[in-house]
Formats: sequence, structure tokens, C-alpha cells
Amino acid sequence: MDRPMSVQTHRTVDVAVPGGSLHAAVWEPAGATAETPTILAVHGVTSSHLAWAWVAQRLADVRVIAPDLRGRGRSNDVAGPAGLAVHADDLELLLDAVGVSRAIVAGHSMGGFVSVVFAHRHPERVSRLVLVDGGLPLAVPTGMDPDETMTAVLGPTAARLSMRFDDEAAYLAFWREHPAFAGAWEPRLDDYFAYDLVQAADGGHRPATGYAVTRDDTADMTTGTTLPDALRSLSHPTTLVTVPRGLQNEEPGLYPAAHLDAVLRAHPGIDHRRVDGFNHYTIVMSHEGADVVARILRSHLALV
Repeated sequence: MDRPMSVQTHRTVDVAVPGGSLHAAVWEPAGATAETPTILAVHGVTSSHLAWAWVAQRLADVRVIAPDLRGRGRSNDVAGPAGLAVHADDLELLLDAVGVSRAIVAGHSMGGFVSVVFAHRHPERVSRLVLVDGGLPLAVPTGMDPDETMTAVLGPTAARLSMRFDDEAAYLAFWREHPAFAGAWEPRLDDYFAYDLVQAADGGHRPATGYAVTRDDTADMTTGTTLPDALRSLSHPTTLVTVPRGLQNEEPGLYPAAHLDAVLRAHPGIDHRRVDGFNHYTIVMSHEGADVVARILRSHLALV
């Protein structure tokens, strides 16, 4: 049976968190109530809530709450340290502010890691998890300092955070030439990347995401006990979505086959879906990728 047409509304909220104000977007059907099915959508390490705009458009009958994590987007001036646990606690405050007691949590890239830790720290707020190309341990060499770790995980993405651009046109030109979007550029990407650009204190413009917070969050994803502790206690139904290509459209992506097999053996309760034809960005930031992710989310909504 076809779902009835819903009129989707969009609003933003600013939520008090330790160190400042967390900015977030809420897409929801007109007349939404506390009982409206809700997805909490968490973006990646240098991204913003707009990474979920493609998916939200396909879920007009669902409430989709998507924050700019501290240090990113319009939350880039939140003071104090970040880290997976801090981001997770910010998400609880966001759900409180929107009046949502429990949600399916979807995380892309670093957002997957934050989602796992959120489920560990606040299990009663999570019904199910969908992790999109992130959330399980990455294949990262040991013995590196935080800057080296960030370079190993993010590659040229790390260097971009220190770059300066004359204006919005220059920043968009940079991204239009990026290998991840070769032959896949579409107008919504203009809005996404324009949102990411802010005035730099030393002149010109820079990405909204700071280098230091990205370095520290990447280190927390790949070292320490926060993620392993969360994964050991993971009991929520969880789907991991992986794609064959990475941040530069390269193969393999974040989860090479042998490493992924070992990780899944260590976590046999996780449902795995490999989705061919996409890279780390386009699995959420393209119409075709968003179709896939929205279908997976709907399959989880049907079980809540």
C-alpha cells in the first residue's frame, strides 16, 4: 500500500550544551506530535546536518533531527573539548529540546561512531542503529600521533581544513573538481558546501570545521577505550552499510574486505549491507545513495 502524501516542514533549533549552543535542523511532517516516528541523523567528521538533506527529503512522513556537531557547521564555536562521549551527551540534550524520548539513530562516517557511543551512554533513547560507512573499528596503523592518525584516516581531507579560499565560488570550484563528485555534481551540493564556508580570522574563508577538533575526534575514534567499551555492550538491532570506495573515490574504501570480515566476525549480531556503486560521500549525498539509505531506514521503522 502506498504511504499517504505528507507535507514536510523544516525548522532549526539551537540547544544549550556545555560550552555554547548546538545548532540542529528538524524535518518533520506538518502536524507532527511526540508520537511521530523519529530518526536522529548524525553527520561525519568534517560535515554538517545538511549531509542528511537528501535522505530527509525521502522521509517526509518521519521526523528527522540532524545536528551540526560541536566544532562543525553553525556549532563550530562551541567551546571545550569534543570526543565521542561529549558528542553523545550533546545528542541527548538535543532530543530533550525537541521533545523526543526515543529514536532510530543513523550515523554516517564519524556519526556512526558517535551513534554507537550514544547507544552505550543513553541506551533508553535509542531503538535501533543504522551505521553508514562508519561506526566499527577502522584499519589504522598503530603507534602514530594524533596528527598522523588523522592523515591516515582522512588523507587530503585533513589538509583541506587548513586551506584558505578567496570566496564561495573558489570553494565550490575546489569541490567540483574533487574526485568523489566526478560526474556526480548536482545543485544541492552547492548549498551543502556553501554552508560549510566561514570567514577566517586571518583573512579569506575557511571550512567551518576546525583542524584541532577533527584531529581529537579522529584520535578518539581510533584509539582509547570509548568505542571498544560501547561496542562490547551493544545490544540494539544494528545495520552497518558499507561502500566499496572511500573519501577520494578510491578502492578500497574505509573498510577493506579482509579487515571488514574480521570486524564483522567480532560483532556477529550486526547486520551488514554492502552497497556497490557509491563512495563514502555519495552514499548519503546523492539522490541514488539517499534512496538506498532511506529504504534501509524504512525497514527499521517498520520494526519499531
